[in-house]
Amino acid sequence: MMQKFIRLVMVLSLVYFSTFPGFFGGGPFKNAAAPKIPPAETGMGMAYVENASLTLPESVNVFPDSGAEAGIAEPEFYSKPRMLLSFPYRVQPGDTIGVLAETFGLNQDTLLSLNGIKNSRLLQINQVLRIPNQDGILHTVKTGDTLASIAEKYETSPETILTANELFSETVNPNTRLFIPGARLSRADLQEINGDLFLWPVRGYITSHYGYRPSPFTGRRQFHTGLDIGAAYGVPIRAAMAGRVAAVGYDDVTGNYVVITHHSGYRTLYGHMSRHRTQTGAYVRVGEIIGEVGSTGLSTGPHLHFTVYKDGRTTNPRALIK
Repeated sequence: MMQKFIRLVMVLSLVYFSTFPGFFGGGPFKNAAAPKIPPAETGMGMAYVENASLTLPESVNVFPDSGAEAGIAEPEFYSKPRMLLSFPYRVQPGDTIGVLAETFGLNQDTLLSLNGIKNSRLLQINQVLRIPNQDGILHTVKTGDTLASIAEKYETSPETILTANELFSETVNPNTRLFIPGARLSRADLQEINGDLFLWPVRGYITSHYGYRPSPFTGRRQFHTGLDIGAAYGVPIRAAMAGRVAAVGYDDVTGNYVVITHHSGYRTLYGHMSRHRTQTGAYVRVGEIIGEVGSTGLSTGPHLHFTVYKDGRTTNPRALIK
């Protein structure tokens, strides 16, 4: 037990002292082939092990989440406000955000937020991530925010935010990014990043993807605003997420359609239905039947046209569906 504790302390010490060029000639993990990671934007104080390549000793986390994981009582150090430190890590084959979070004793939210990852499915081999010494997420300061109001929002203290970001004043400017120790992403944000925000609205197969394509009617290049999902005539269409039905109607292009408004600025459109099975103003649960597959409007055959809007703009549904 004592040997494991000593081993852990040595690793922590090496990572800490490696953040300062004056110690050990730039650090024991120095590797000229690794990329240099630039500091984050103004307002987020952070020390990095630059030009570093880290090899972890077996069964040892560099920044353990708690002393309990290391088999020792949690040091007082972990319960006090700490300056944010991090080191670069190059993604290896087989790595996922979940695997890396477990390896380094962090929440997935922390790695996603700190590295600005908007789609965890697109993690690339050799991509360089910042691995911090504590859990938390980034907050972009908005007009009217104060350090006290930010601390209250995330149920922490101004002192904790000041220390983590090396701030010497409680004045915070709009658009500054602050690291908030212990904070978590909202459930909706986490679902969006992990690509499991929506369920498939119908059982079928994709006949046309989101993005530019030749028009099936004119052959001209056009932007397709959603997914076309082929299915048999009359197959039930289900709400991809819970929400309020904003519109039920018909037009010459979309045919019979339903529009549902959801949380977090999302809205979904279901088109070419053979018939509706809901009404305007109704609240629908995820998976609830709202219509049936058809070929009404401008259509080449029975299918569902499924569009997702985020804050009024279309987005690729495929990146958000389980």
